[in-house]
Amino acid sequence: MVSLRSSLHVALVLTMWSYVLSRGFCQTVAKVRGRSYPTLGSALRSFTTSSPKYGETSESAPSASVVMYSQLKTMLSNRDIQLFDVRNPDEYLAGRIPDAVNIPLGNLEESLKLSPEHFQQLFEAKAPGKDDDNIVFHCKSGNRSSKALDIARQLGFSRARHYKGGYSEWAEQEGK
Repeated sequence: MVSLRSSLHVALVLTMWSYVLSRGFCQTVAKVRGRSYPTLGSALRSFTTSSPKYGETSESAPSASVVMYSQLKTMLSNRDIQLFDVRNPDEYLAGRIPDAVNIPLGNLEESLKLSPEHFQQLFEAKAPGKDDDNIVFHCKSGNRSSKALDIARQLGFSRARHYKGGYSEWAEQEGK
């Protein structure tokens, strides 16, 4: 009788833990608290599906957050882009992609926190919105723009992207 009782107790505890770790519980908590929390399953999925393959860094892994040269050209020709050059001003003055607004990486976070009016005055460009899907960062070779993308994402610009090829690829493709 005791072993049956302990078996039922173990089964009940396992069932409760299963529910606690399930997506349904997390969704219920999220609805009550008005927040979103990752579940164990989603964390495991993101770990197993988004990790780079052997010999591949996260920088070289393909991603929806990366804009390729051809996409950048199309966005520029359609005038459907908010392009931010996160290189230093001297690099920007030495050569730039047309219509890019220069915001050095060290100033990016505070610049993205500005009011739309202040941003417009300071950069003579429309302030990016957190839901805009045409925000693209670039630098010389993709390293600083990747960091800029991380900063923007932390501030809530979840649809921002970066041009990994950077000005180096642009200049090569454009024959400059």
